[in-house]
Amino acid sequence: MFWRILSRIARRRGSPPQAPSLALLLATGYTVASFAIVAIITSLLYFGLASNLKKLSEQILADELDVCRALIQARSNDSRALREEVEVDSAVRRYQKFYIRVLDDKGHALFTTPGMDQEMSTGRIAQEAAGQNGNIFWLKASSGKPYRAVVTKVSRGSAGLDLWTIQLTMDLSQEVEVLSQHRIWIWGVLAIAAILCPRMGIASAKWGTRPLREVSETASHISSSTLSARIQVQSYPLEIATLANSFNAMLQRLEDSFVRLSRFSADIAHELRTPVNNIRGEAEVALARPRTGEEYSDALGACLEESVRLSELIESLLFLARSESPGDHLKKKQQDICALLSAVRDYYEASALESGITLHLHCDGAVAAQVDGPLLQRALGNLVSNALAHTAAGGAVSLNAAKQSQHLRIEVKDTGSGIPSEALLKVFDRFYRADPARTRNSGGTGLGLSIVRQIVFLHGGDVKIESQVGEGTTVSLTLPVSGEADV
Repeated sequence: MFWRILSRIARRRGSPPQAPSLALLLATGYTVASFAIVAIITSLLYFGLASNLKKLSEQILADELDVCRALIQARSNDSRALREEVEVDSAVRRYQKFYIRVLDDKGHALFTTPGMDQEMSTGRIAQEAAGQNGNIFWLKASSGKPYRAVVTKVSRGSAGLDLWTIQLTMDLSQEVEVLSQHRIWIWGVLAIAAILCPRMGIASAKWGTRPLREVSETASHISSSTLSARIQVQSYPLEIATLANSFNAMLQRLEDSFVRLSRFSADIAHELRTPVNNIRGEAEVALARPRTGEEYSDALGACLEESVRLSELIESLLFLARSESPGDHLKKKQQDICALLSAVRDYYEASALESGITLHLHCDGAVAAQVDGPLLQRALGNLVSNALAHTAAGGAVSLNAAKQSQHLRIEVKDTGSGIPSEALLKVFDRFYRADPARTRNSGGTGLGLSIVRQIVFLHGGDVKIESQVGEGTTVSLTLPVSGEADV
């Protein structure tokens, strides 16, 4: 609420409001809440006391009125008893003094408590009692003292010969003094609360925001070289611990991304340097002395071959970079998976026959799914190319597709040399080569399986690899059958 008011004032002045600190907001909230609770409790105690005192005095008035009424009705001729009740009984009360006046049917005073005529006259009480219909009311005497009074008529004697009037008042000075002292006590409590509540609010806010300050201090010391730092959450409250855990998880993701980026940058520099150096070396050798046309042609061919490999490497790296934004890169539509696999087989069939490898295709009935056809073909092409490269003559490579519940399973299986178990966890890493013999000069950029994994992940699927050395390798792609096509 305070922040909204400050914002409105700032907008009217044309200046942006400065956000208050959380500690200030908490301290203000604690102060207002605690002071309000103290004020409400003390007010309730005061009004409760005032109500109880009022009920008590009214009950005493009612009891005294019943006594006087009973005496007039039963013993109206016993003037001594009436005089004792009117003049003596009130005198013995120290803190709740009564004044009683009994009037006959003509309005003449028959019995009056001593001193009542000086405090309040008969006419004054009658004037204040007008319209009260016998109810208890409040009046102020000529001396300034407050009184609670009641006026009623009663039949004299059992035969009800005539009506007498009873004017009964009760001094409230003691009650007013008690309430006045209680108000002083309340103001004293509120004054103390006005001093203590802000102090307690500030202390509570500082204590409550201490974990946030520690989190902020830890965050301020984190840089690219200290991403391994973590916030210790064992002693924090649940809410701050949840925030700290989320922050630690973010740091872990940042650290992983930074490590991958650093490794990726180093790999890029290393991989790009080789073809560039090869091109430079060929050019320097060709220009070192005059050459024949055939020698220049060989040098240009070597440069072209390195340029093609460099272009493929750059294209693969750009694809991996663009694939981080699937909404801009993925274009899904309904595809016949069997036809797509058949196109991949036809493309690589000539290469397989040349290498003496049999290329099989098996589709379990008609299989269709929402996929990006060119991307999926590229992933399958990479898998088939790897399988052919690692399978000796006389071996076989098979492409299998089948629908399993709401998922599509595609397998590329070969009978090649296989992959060692210690390398299976790394084969999808960028620039990783499981076979040390397959250097960058003898084939591949080390990005083929990374591209496969990224394409599968873009489709919301999963990729797994199983291999036995000397027996072959099976790569399984699991993709959702249906999905909204991206536009």
